[in-house]
Amino acid sequence: MDAAPRVFADLPSDPELSVPVPFAAGPDVGYADRPEGAGLSARHLDKRRVTQCALSRICGVCGSSLGRPLAFFGSQRELDRMAFHFPASHLECAQALLAAYADVDEPVLGQDTAPADWVLVTTASFEFVRANKEDLDRRPIFQPNSLLTTAPPG
Repeated sequence: MDAAPRVFADLPSDPELSVPVPFAAGPDVGYADRPEGAGLSARHLDKRRVTQCALSRICGVCGSSLGRPLAFFGSQRELDRMAFHFPASHLECAQALLAAYADVDEPVLGQDTAPADWVLVTTASFEFVRANKEDLDRRPIFQPNSLLTTAPPG
């Protein structure tokens, strides 16, 4: 794994999409099947890093310690379910990442929708829920306890 934390400007770049690769995506094999030795990619999340973000309370974008408010972004469906797949982030990191992904027109970061369809929410706390063997979607989720703000990312 690469060193963390990093300031946003120092995040590595996805060579195919030309967008920053957040800490939670990392260079390791994530949820989707990727060939061994696959390069840095913003397409998928790394389940070890997602868990590290939750248990150590670190930002999914930059990898440094979190304060409050916490920001989550994802699809409207994730908001409706109050179950996000991307880890909590600093509000500034989430806003910067969403701005950097504004022109990406395909699902990335383990999402089912393109960034233009994502929402950004803030909260003061969350629960981390790991999937069990009966769950069809085996990805862990972050459940905000209550929302402070909700807005489209733009």
